Amino acid sequence: MGATSCATSSRVGVSSDFDHSVNFRAYKTWAWYPQQQPDTEGGPAKGYESFLDKRMRAAVETEMQKKGLTYSETNPDLYIAYSAKVEEKQSVSPYYNGLGYPYYGYGGFYGRGYGYTPVTEYKAGTVIIDFVDAHRKELAWRGTGQAQLDQQTISEQETYRIVGSILGTYPPQDTNARR
Repeated sequence: MGATSCATSSRVGVSSDFDHSVNFRAYKTWAWYPQQQPDTEGGPAKGYESFLDKRMRAAVETEMQKKGLTYSETNPDLYIAYSAKVEEKQSVSPYYNGLGYPYYGYGGFYGRGYGYTPVTEYKAGTVIIDFVDAHRKELAWRGTGQAQLDQQTISEQETYRIVGSILGTYPPQDTNARR
């Protein structure tokens, strides 16, 4: 069992925010945002789709179908845009080596504890998905997800996992959101 199984089973940290005045039930159709920015692998700006762009589009299309929204390039209710990148991250966690414990002490150290702070380096894939109200030209909903990765790109399986986790928070379930 290599590191791959570890990453694909790791948690996706997800958050979302939305315009509380929007009636999300009114949205029935969607299209890709016309001025989509290039992804970290060069994407559409170079005249071809990168692997990550193809994966992102396929994963979003699958999730939107599950939610009952129809793709329509003519007069959509929503435009969807995304941003995806992989970054080097660090995790810092304090650790005491057992020579001293706070308040109790051990030997002559009495609570000072000889601690050190280990730093773990890892790769994190971050995906942001925006839903823009096509008629008002305003952001209606934004979902963000981040997961630990094994590679410098987001694999197909990881893309589906991250996108599914993010879009699992749509439509908003807040009591202030009109559904």
